[in-house]
Formats: sequence, structure tokens, C-alpha cells
Amino acid sequence: MHIYTIAEASQKLSNLTEEPLKGEEIIIMKGNKPAVKLTPVFPVKIRPKSGSAKGIVTMADDFDEH
Repeated sequence: MHIYTIAEASQKLSNLTEEPLKGEEIIIMKGNKPAVKLTPVFPVKIRPKSGSAKGIVTMADDFDEH
């Protein structure tokens, strides 16, 4: 998640629109409070990174035995 003030967001708006398309959440603050959340119109499909399930998924010792 990235947080920007309104002033920062107005200067970087064209770049900020790319981040939600990559799965990043953008919050724009007004004063000390969150005012706007940038999200893509259509859901973004993020491919899992190789090795992201390491330690979670295991294979049985006899997995490839017939």
C-alpha cells in the first residue's frame, strides 16, 4: 500500500494510475485522514510468484508411484 497527500497525488497522477493495475493499493490523504482509494475498474489477475507456497504445500513421498 502506498500513501500520498493530495499535493503529491496531483503531481504524480499519471504514474499513480499504473500502480493499482499492478495490484498495489493507493490511498490519498486529505489532512490526516484517508480520503480516496485508487483501485482498478476491473479486477487485476496477479500471477503467483514462483516459490510463494514454499513450506505450505507438500507432496507425499509416494506421489509418483503407480
